Amino acid sequence: MHQIEILGNNDTRSGFGAGLLEAGKADNRVVALCADLTGSLKMDAFKKEFPERFFQMGIAEANMIGVAAGLATAGKIPFTGTFANFSTGRVYDQIRQSVAYSDKNVKICASHAGVTLGEDGATHQILEDIGMMRMLPGMVVINPCDFNQTKAATIAIAKYHGPCYLRFGRPKVPIFTSPDQVFEIGKAVTIFEGTDVSIFCTGHLVWKSIQAAQALAEKGISAEVINIHTIKPLDNEAVVASVLKTGCAVSAEEHMYNGGLGDSVAQLLGRNMPRPIEFVGVNDSFGESGTPDQLMSKYGLDVMDVVAAAERAIKRK
Repeated sequence: MHQIEILGNNDTRSGFGAGLLEAGKADNRVVALCADLTGSLKMDAFKKEFPERFFQMGIAEANMIGVAAGLATAGKIPFTGTFANFSTGRVYDQIRQSVAYSDKNVKICASHAGVTLGEDGATHQILEDIGMMRMLPGMVVINPCDFNQTKAATIAIAKYHGPCYLRFGRPKVPIFTSPDQVFEIGKAVTIFEGTDVSIFCTGHLVWKSIQAAQALAEKGISAEVINIHTIKPLDNEAVVASVLKTGCAVSAEEHMYNGGLGDSVAQLLGRNMPRPIEFVGVNDSFGESGTPDQLMSKYGLDVMDVVAAAERAIKRK
């Protein structure tokens, strides 16, 4: 019970790089723009294969978004790449006005999200980006969990017409989703079925939640683990159906409580069927410098934090 096969180990940013190359091969309208972080964003392969479709914008993120909007107006499918902090916080006005308000077909691709950026510290980490992007009308927000899912998501957003925010990370994490998966925007993936508590997780917290479910099973607690790779549009049907069965919920994400996956789930349950919900996330705090493991532990984003949240939710039923 609750066994899952690990297929390898890699960072999700490499999944983006692999997916971008495949998207470029499939459609010559795909172009890539990078703000002086080609290696960090794993965009090298695309640059080598399609040099005429790659634009090095330098450390000028606001200009990069404006150019991407212009390229989309001309019929291209632009992918922008930089760290999540600079993909959102630094350029929110340009995204709001030139991309979201104008409904441009721009793919905003953001690496090094959350505290797992690690030693670069609070100025480079961001824990608010999902909330910022969720609030923009028409913006799709995707936060995949491993290399394979990030690759599939990158290919999928190239085919989707409209603005998208794709969030991924720096550390190497287990690969456990299928290399042949078809990524469905807005469709949650049930990893384990359970009866006692629903754990809705995203990004790096999916693997932590899998481990938490295994630990809970040893205590006789049956946890349903659902990978919410698309935070907007949320798979309302999957969330409601799961909590109707289990009676309580946990959200788990490498993000602030405010604005993230937990907020989305709580709003949905509050409108439809109020049930106990506990949050695994960062509580109104900036990050700091440290190793990813140290920071995940300090900020309450580890396996046993998910276990404790599940137990609290069950007690409130």
